[in-house]
Amino acid sequence: MIILDANILLYAYDSSSTLHAYARSWVEHVFSEGEPLGLPWQTIAAFLRVVTNSKLRGGRFTVEEAAAIVDQWLAQPNIRLLAPGDRHWSILRPAMVDGQVRGPLITDAQLAALTVEHGGVLHTTDRDFARFPGLRWTNPLQPTPPR
Repeated sequence: MIILDANILLYAYDSSSTLHAYARSWVEHVFSEGEPLGLPWQTIAAFLRVVTNSKLRGGRFTVEEAAAIVDQWLAQPNIRLLAPGDRHWSILRPAMVDGQVRGPLITDAQLAALTVEHGGVLHTTDRDFARFPGLRWTNPLQPTPPR
């Protein structure tokens, strides 16, 4: 299962980003194919927090516009909303300790643990996720080297 970090979605909806066109195309593709796509609640909340913050640069959305975007995502038949389950703490605790995280990186550890718990592959542009042993992750916006 593909599990999305908020940064992929933010690039897809920020027309001022240099990654916008590629991210938008990639996001539209994965939302429309049939493979299960995991959306953690923290990813949705981070997307909403950023795209509605008028203090940040770039075009921002009203709460109503941002909520309509999330409604469109959730209407897709391949979307799976992800929340922590019974094993979450037993995965999160070693991720925090082994990943040597503190402060804001605790949120990354939570997303890593959620991904492991649900058996997915995290799709993110954030290389900080390399610190979590056992986490499968990839950057879908990174160009593939020629063969």
